[in-house]
Amino acid sequence: MSFWTAIDGGVRVRLKVRPQARRVGIDGVVPDRDGEALAVSVTAAPEDGKANAAVITLLATALGVAKSAISVTQGAAARRKTIHVVGDSVALAATLDSWRQSPP
Repeated sequence: MSFWTAIDGGVRVRLKVRPQARRVGIDGVVPDRDGEALAVSVTAAPEDGKANAAVITLLATALGVAKSAISVTQGAAARRKTIHVVGDSVALAATLDSWRQSPP
């Protein structure tokens, strides 16, 4: 199962977040218990929503969308998260698929 799913008005993306990492970045697609997940590293601590905010900032920049277009829909307090990205699902899907070969 792919790490992203097209939904009405955007895409849903499964993430595996590594907070307090040495560097910020999108590490690529990794196996997950539900199929695949997009691995993301942030330097922020997992407290008071700091890591979630860092993930949203990173993905908004990488996807070329506003931070307000991204929301955590599941797993706000967990390393495994599901996010919803509002936008053109075709364009977002093309960008996400390109990350399989070479993450940004």
